[in-house]
Amino acid sequence: MTSSPTPLPPGSSGLPFLGETLNFFLDPDFVGKRQIKYGPIFRTHLLGRPSVMMLGPEANEFILSSHMDHFTWNGGWPDTFRELLGESLFLQDGEKHLQTRRLLMPAFHGRALEGYFQTMLGLSNRYLHQWEQLGTFTWLKEMKRFTFEVASVLLVGGQPGDQQIGQLSHWFTELTNGLFMPPIRWSWLPYGKAIRARDQLLAHIEQTIEQRRATPGNDALSLLLQTEDEAGNRLSLAEIKVQVLLMLFAGHETSTSMLTSLVMSLAQYPEVWAKALAEQDALAAQGPLSMDQLRAMPYLDQMLKEVERLYPPVGAGFRKVVKPFEFNGYHVPAGWTVVYPINAAHRDPRCYTNWQAFDPDRFGPDRAEHKRFEYSLVGFGGGPRRCIGFAFAQMEMKILAAQLLRHYTWTLTPEQNLMMMPVPTLHPASGLEVTLRRR
Repeated sequence: MTSSPTPLPPGSSGLPFLGETLNFFLDPDFVGKRQIKYGPIFRTHLLGRPSVMMLGPEANEFILSSHMDHFTWNGGWPDTFRELLGESLFLQDGEKHLQTRRLLMPAFHGRALEGYFQTMLGLSNRYLHQWEQLGTFTWLKEMKRFTFEVASVLLVGGQPGDQQIGQLSHWFTELTNGLFMPPIRWSWLPYGKAIRARDQLLAHIEQTIEQRRATPGNDALSLLLQTEDEAGNRLSLAEIKVQVLLMLFAGHETSTSMLTSLVMSLAQYPEVWAKALAEQDALAAQGPLSMDQLRAMPYLDQMLKEVERLYPPVGAGFRKVVKPFEFNGYHVPAGWTVVYPINAAHRDPRCYTNWQAFDPDRFGPDRAEHKRFEYSLVGFGGGPRRCIGFAFAQMEMKILAAQLLRHYTWTLTPEQNLMMMPVPTLHPASGLEVTLRRR
């Protein structure tokens, strides 16, 4: 007598064709409700595909590390990502991904990062002065401009203060707004606008590549054009264009979300602000901001981890199953999409005490709650494919936050909508309206 086959995960396929896609994007508690009903793994139907959601640190480790050979990135994310962002590092798999990552790595680590410090500091100070002059403004929009200019200058060699920055940032906003939209190409709909913006950005990037080839600089693009792997391989023009598009996209979108959540949280939690301010004032008494000081900010490091935990910029990761597997006693077939909601582990009471609270001390050496479970903090991914730009983003956020705390104070304007909206990246509905003034 043969044993019965392992069952599929519990769940629902929802409506014909649409499945549960609308609920997934519109209901902020979509995952929570189903987790209560079904547990840490359940099936659904999203974006026209049979899908399974896997929740918690054990699922993260399974997908991101121990069983990553069962999944591909290409085919997991919605088709709109491939069309709008191209076959870049983000969607590559296997040896192709490793080769591209090796070529890109020098631009995001070590000496390259140290070379970016003064430019990041100068841009931070210039934007802070501009915001001080504005007085009252919407910080999300301004953060987008700031982080895009940092990415444009340091990653592709743009000029600080370039009049094109505003236009390029606007095109990226239109591209980003199309990532999770129905792929209807009519020019007045979000996806049609995203396609047009992508084409305009690629044309600008191709022009920039030719300029960097003629006159190399210290930016990531110049490094990329000169870099080859051990076998002498270099990226083609088409490959470089999509990698630059990805660098610009990833180099400002998630940083914008985290910086906006950080300054919002500081304004909401005076006791956290007081600790952060004390750390910065003590360092400022030793001299102006430096690379050495950036390495000596444990409380700011804890704050950024807490923002990543409570307000992860991206809501979920997507993979395509290429080898069937079993998890928690359920069978998942090849061809399905696996989704791991990033905040599931971040809100798991086994991992984090009183997870609803904004509490940077949970990451201090005495508590170290993120070490209770591996893969319990995955806002920047995890395992071998952790975000290649993590160190770049951390440095940028720490510089701006340090200068803000040392020289400015701000308040949130009353009666604004601070509900956190998940698409395209997490942000307060109001955009975070603030009044900024010098200390």
